Amino acid sequence: MLRLRALAAAAVMAAASAALLPAPAQAAGSVHLYKIYYDSPGSDTRSTASLNAEYVQIKNSTSRAVSLTGWTLTDASRHKYTFGSYSLGAGRTVTVHTGRGTNTAAHRYQGRAAYVWNNDRDTATLRRASGSTADSCSYNSTRTDYKMC
Repeated sequence: MLRLRALAAAAVMAAASAALLPAPAQAAGSVHLYKIYYDSPGSDTRSTASLNAEYVQIKNSTSRAVSLTGWTLTDASRHKYTFGSYSLGAGRTVTVHTGRGTNTAAHRYQGRAAYVWNNDRDTATLRRASGSTADSCSYNSTRTDYKMC
């Protein structure tokens, strides 16, 4: 009986000690897919304006800049865009357009002459330079032209 009381007391003390330990730190944000605009407005004419109206937005919700150098953005058919030397600022969003244009801090261009994102269903995958998946976002609808991830 005495042994049972000692075990019970030890268990109570262990539980009380565990309650005093700090909780695990929460993630301080991430770099993730934010929006896929997969059906550009109007007719699919493959004009630069139409191609660039098809895009993916990537958001950095961390409190520091993140190098996206070597990161890739792919669709289900394995069309791949690879970021060159590029850093996404803290709290910033970059828009990756399908067509041609001049890269800036807020806009990157794949330089394609054909559409990448299917108008009915597809999956965008963002991978780190190491190849590990940072985020993925799928859509399966023709009711809207975009998907918030």
